[in-house]
Amino acid sequence: MAANKFPLKIGLFGIGLEAYWEQFEGLQKRLAGYVDVVAGRLKTYGAEVVNLGLIDTPEKAFNAGHRFRTEDVDLIFLYVTTYALSSTVLPVVKRAKVPVIVLNLSPEAAINYEWFNQLNDRTRMTGEWLAYCSACPVPEIASVFKRSGIPFYQVTGMLHDDPVVWKEIEDWIAAARVAHIMYHNNLGVMGNYYGGMLDIYSNFTLHCAVLGGHIEIIEVDELSFIRQQVTAEQIQDKLKVFEEAFDVQPDCSAFELERAARTSVALDQLVRKYRLGSMAYYHKGTGNPENEDTMSSVILGNSLLTANAVPVAGEYEIKNVQAMKIMDSFGVGGSFTEYYAMDFNDDVVLMGHDGPGHLAIAEGKIKVKPLRVYHGKVGNGLSVEMSVRYGKVTLLSVVETMDGKLLFLVAEAESVPGPILEIGNTNSRYRFSIGARRFVEEWNAQGPAHHCAIGIGHIASKIKKLGELLGVGTVQVC
Repeated sequence: MAANKFPLKIGLFGIGLEAYWEQFEGLQKRLAGYVDVVAGRLKTYGAEVVNLGLIDTPEKAFNAGHRFRTEDVDLIFLYVTTYALSSTVLPVVKRAKVPVIVLNLSPEAAINYEWFNQLNDRTRMTGEWLAYCSACPVPEIASVFKRSGIPFYQVTGMLHDDPVVWKEIEDWIAAARVAHIMYHNNLGVMGNYYGGMLDIYSNFTLHCAVLGGHIEIIEVDELSFIRQQVTAEQIQDKLKVFEEAFDVQPDCSAFELERAARTSVALDQLVRKYRLGSMAYYHKGTGNPENEDTMSSVILGNSLLTANAVPVAGEYEIKNVQAMKIMDSFGVGGSFTEYYAMDFNDDVVLMGHDGPGHLAIAEGKIKVKPLRVYHGKVGNGLSVEMSVRYGKVTLLSVVETMDGKLLFLVAEAESVPGPILEIGNTNSRYRFSIGARRFVEEWNAQGPAHHCAIGIGHIASKIKKLGELLGVGTVQVC
């Protein structure tokens, strides 16, 4: 279900009062121009814009609702240009059945009172005032939405020269884009749960119902079979990719590199076959040499997939690969991680994980190292070692709550330099504004699984907006 077959569409309409147009010369054209300004800006954020212009009668409102529904818009921006009746709003939004953002935008910071009061024409003065009257009907619209059970959100400010306004609008579109991606995502799950790791068990139906998408259940045997068909030429081509993407350490044997390359080629083919946008996997691999060979050589291939918009989580962690896909869809990465240790001297938490890392957000080139044992898992082979890029980061956990809902758990932090555990795994040092002790206690208090996704930058505000669009609550601990 490729999302690009169904492009992200943003609906836009302004509202006004038809009775004004004959009374105040030029007002209708002026307000329609404001709507066109918003439409132009929205187009710069990479979505198709369905601009229905000014809606000024209930009849037009009903037509607009049908049009938005026909156009399959994902989100609606309602630009309140002046006073208008709520009857020109409710039919639009009720029929469209998508989230609505109310834009309460004044054309300028303030009316020029001295100039205004010297017009000496009360009709003209009233028309001028009405061009600045966007705040007036917002309470009426809010009342109707509340009484109708329609969730709505507001952006208040100025049409021009107001970066806060356009940052908010951009964030809403970014959140809508991620919701759109998740709705169309094919999530592959291969293998089985790590036995006894009770916190990671997930409700597949809940995830499809809330986040959307399709979950494709895949047998490890299929990957092993595809792996057998890989040619020597394909292996050599993949080895070149490894050399470019990774800092391969001298103690990595040619045998292990070729084994990982074969599996990487097979993984690529599996992803193409099922059009996967993400994947979670785990398999002990005991009792079947071919499956053990497959599953002990997936880390490099899965790291390449993760860096190329197909995040992969180990230990069959459905919730966390959803978090990784969300972060990656926001363009900030999304690397698999968990607590490693606490450093009370430096007041940081060391976090990382075995398995795939996210090359695109690494500090420097990822090292590839051989491991004689995969701790807690069967087999041995090559692994990756990296730290997340220094600077601002955001942690996201998708939590399944006791009452059968999903929750976004978020924290903003900083990835800082310093000594790490050079054990062939991903690991980083994170500093939190509330301190390491308080962070771990407040994070743990929400009952997440022991995994989370790390992305670069501070994007908690965007994740909160995504939660609003999906009906998922968000808790931010810092």
